[in-house]
Parts: sequence; C-alpha cells; structure tokens
Amino acid sequence: MRAAAGTDAVGTHAMDVDGLAFDVFARNCPSRGTLEHVTGRWGVLTMGALHESSLRFNELRRRVDGVSEKMLSQTLHALERDGLVHRDAQPTNPPRVDYTLTPLGREVSERLLSLITCVEDRMEEVLRSRERYDAARGAR
Repeated sequence: MRAAAGTDAVGTHAMDVDGLAFDVFARNCPSRGTLEHVTGRWGVLTMGALHESSLRFNELRRRVDGVSEKMLSQTLHALERDGLVHRDAQPTNPPRVDYTLTPLGREVSERLLSLITCVEDRMEEVLRSRERYDAARGAR
C-alpha cells in the first residue's frame, strides 16, 4: 500500500493518514472492501435505486427485484458503514426508516450509473456475442 504500489487515473495516489497509498489491487488495502460493497450485485443495484430517490426499506426491496430481505439489509449496513448511504430512522409509530445516498454515495452512484447505462446500451451486442460463443462450443 505504499505510494509506489499504484496510481489513480491521473497518476497520483490517494493517501491515508499514515502516508500510505490506497491501492485496491493490494490484498490488505481497505479500499478493496469498499469496492466489493459498491460493485457487488446488490451494492450496484441498491446504489442505483437510491440515486433515483430516497427510499424506505420495502420500497428499495421492490425496486431491486430479486434481493432478499437479508441481503438488502447486509448491503445497506455495509454501504452505511462505508459512508455511502445514510439511514434516517424517525421515531414514529410504526417506525419509519428512509435510506438516502450521502454526497460521497451520490458521486460513486453517478459513476456506477454510467457503467449500467453502457451495459444496457450494448446488450444486443453482448447477446450476439453469447450466441456466437455458445454456438462455437456446442452449448445451449
């Protein structure tokens, strides 16, 4: 994780308080865990959904089709711990909890949404590639 270990897109290093560079390619770098939280299947979809608006847990679960209650809860906890999601529990009866992106979460989600849009826009090409690949290997 020393400065020589890696650079960002402009050739500089993000440094922690001890003067060590954050390098996601280094096994023990804490940035790797955050990247996993953000880019895992449920992290990407959760952050993308929250980019649209603030949502309650069940609204978010409906928006992120297929996520279990347990996985969504774990994802939200990890993203909240990383400072990407804010959990606002209001003392009402019944309790109301809203989830929103923090400024950092919004910045990260904008980059994720660019990736999502790129993938969605190129899906016809991806599907044709899959068909060619499967045909060449005798798969279904």
